[in-house]
Amino acid sequence: MILDKLTAYAVRLEGSVLDFVCREEILEKINYALDQARGRPDIINGWKAGGAYGLSWMSRPSAVIKNTYVYDYQCVRGRSGLIRESRTLLQDNKKQVNLPDAQLKTEVFIFGTPLMGPAGIFAARFRPYYDYQIAGRGKIDGRPVLIIEAVPAVERPGATNLYGKAWVGVEDGELLKIEWSESRVGRREIFEQRAEQYKLKPRITLRSDFSAERNGIRFPSRLWIEEAYVNERGRAFVRSETTVTYKDFKFFTVEVGDIEIR
Repeated sequence: MILDKLTAYAVRLEGSVLDFVCREEILEKINYALDQARGRPDIINGWKAGGAYGLSWMSRPSAVIKNTYVYDYQCVRGRSGLIRESRTLLQDNKKQVNLPDAQLKTEVFIFGTPLMGPAGIFAARFRPYYDYQIAGRGKIDGRPVLIIEAVPAVERPGATNLYGKAWVGVEDGELLKIEWSESRVGRREIFEQRAEQYKLKPRITLRSDFSAERNGIRFPSRLWIEEAYVNERGRAFVRSETTVTYKDFKFFTVEVGDIEIR
């Protein structure tokens, strides 16, 4: 029943015509300690063994930078299904600017809107390629949810669809959050190259929250991405963390089937 509700939502989502703007606030934290420690086996091996010297050196403030950006973000999805995103940069590391048609200035991850992501997991044409199971239960803002996990049933050559876990309202089947699998993350070769240099295993975590809603369509409210590298003891070094918050939505068109709101 839950899967059928999610598939019905994918139909509405893929048939939607949208035009909205919002404020996009980005915080990017990057820890360059492992990059700076190349050629310093005492530091790297000390960290792998849990030694205090390696840990303290890699957490030193001088190795960490923070970038903050604020954009006026617009997303338009026409009847053809194509999505057009545009940004005006309003703040660059707290400096007030006004730069139309701006590109993302993030150093680690270049991302698009996660708005259409649920369709890639739950649309009817994709369901034969996944196995679905209930992976757990929980609550989001006091609301009971099921955690539905989708994993590839058939690995197709060149498959690029993301998959993962979805937090879904028990009573209404509304999709509230998705945590994506890292196996099909874009630019993965970069993270694998870093992992090889560090002699560690990469672990990329992507999570999308969908708390904004209009006319039955849930819009992304937060995107969180973590780039980490794990040693044989299970200790993770977080190299970068990117948090994107979407707020102050203004909807010009949200059209689903024969219903339109302006």
